[in-house]
Amino acid sequence: MVDDAAITALRALLGDRLSTGASDLALHGRSEGVFQDMPPDAVAYPCATGEVAAILRICAEHGVPVVGWGAGTSLEGHALAPRGGVTVDFSRMDRVLRVAQEDMYAVVQPGVTREALNTELRATGLFFPVDPGANASLGGMASTRASGTTAVRYGTMRANVLALEVVLADGRVIRTGSAAPKSSTGYDLTALFVGAEGTLGLITELTLRLQGQPEAISAATCAFPDMAAAVAAVTATIQSGIPMARIEFLDAAFAAIFNRQSNASLPEAPHLMVEFHGSARGVAEQAEAFGEIVAEAGGSDFRWALRAEDRAALWKMRHNAYYTARALYPGTDPLTTDVCVPISCLAQAVEETAAEIAASGIPGPILGHVGDGNFHALLMPRKGDRDDWARAKALAAAMAERALRLGGTVSGEHGIGMGKTGYMQAEHGAGWAVMSQVKRALDPNGILNPGKLLSGD
Repeated sequence: MVDDAAITALRALLGDRLSTGASDLALHGRSEGVFQDMPPDAVAYPCATGEVAAILRICAEHGVPVVGWGAGTSLEGHALAPRGGVTVDFSRMDRVLRVAQEDMYAVVQPGVTREALNTELRATGLFFPVDPGANASLGGMASTRASGTTAVRYGTMRANVLALEVVLADGRVIRTGSAAPKSSTGYDLTALFVGAEGTLGLITELTLRLQGQPEAISAATCAFPDMAAAVAAVTATIQSGIPMARIEFLDAAFAAIFNRQSNASLPEAPHLMVEFHGSARGVAEQAEAFGEIVAEAGGSDFRWALRAEDRAALWKMRHNAYYTARALYPGTDPLTTDVCVPISCLAQAVEETAAEIAASGIPGPILGHVGDGNFHALLMPRKGDRDDWARAKALAAAMAERALRLGGTVSGEHGIGMGKTGYMQAEHGAGWAVMSQVKRALDPNGILNPGKLLSGD
């Protein structure tokens, strides 16, 4: 809860940019995941780093929980307020501060979305490559260590954040990293805050690595007789060293969903959706090598998307898969989960997951960024059906446990939030206790995003 003295101090700082209105609190208490609404007591809209620092000093003095908010697209309850407090909404800190074209980096505020940044970069010949699908804020993407369809080529947020400005729990402002391509000076504090889910500090500025726009781009879909053949083609492609820009998997159920929603005319069979970046000659060579692998795996029905508008339609269909599936399964309460495994274990993980879902009687289409071993299941228990919900949770648990057994992780990109803290001990062992020690050192009163990622905070 926020006491009256804290509200008074925050209102003196922010004026009408501190909201306690019911609609604003409700908006910031919702999640795209399966969690019940958990609204804060107030929402702050800072416009500058100094204001964020002042907000945290006030909240630290009064013991008020603080939760960062970007675009609200996370799936594991990261931005909910289970203990009330103040949600800091960064939507008004949305400026691109600098584009260093020659050095290929940009400095942005945390409320800038990835689409807004790439719009700003159009005239430069550069782009920011991390594409999680949702038009998420870059501060939120850094906080959850987001990845997405292009991570197989360009890496996750961990590889694309060069430096940060962060406000700590006591209001101190620190800078981590630099615009230099590399450094060997001290602890890597940038990496510490990327993926910390707002539990160690609030990010107020990011320096991001940019990439050159490729000379040529081509995309395609291809069908396979079964899931094993599609996954085998993925494994062979990665092991052969073909520099895929995207290599996505979708099962027969998702092919049917795309046909119904987007008139995609796909064979209702497992598919790969791929994209190649490079010179015109390089893209042609990559496509030819990939085509040979597809043929050996029994793939067919190769469909190219060479025009920019056709590629945009293809990836829009893929990015909207979650929302499309929800619309086509009325009366369900979706539970979406992801895991990531070593590429050599991908076939086993996907096939065993698919078999368990089929046996459960619950719809559960599968897709994923399989080029880096990351896949998702969208489980569809009937709303209000306790048996369905229990089966869905058991399926999600089996996925997580299988991933750990195969040497993987319980989340390749969704993060932990409130949803997967129960697996942190199993995945990290004594390392999880070390994370808690870091948390206590930087946030001794536990005000930053409490109830997330760690236990006993």
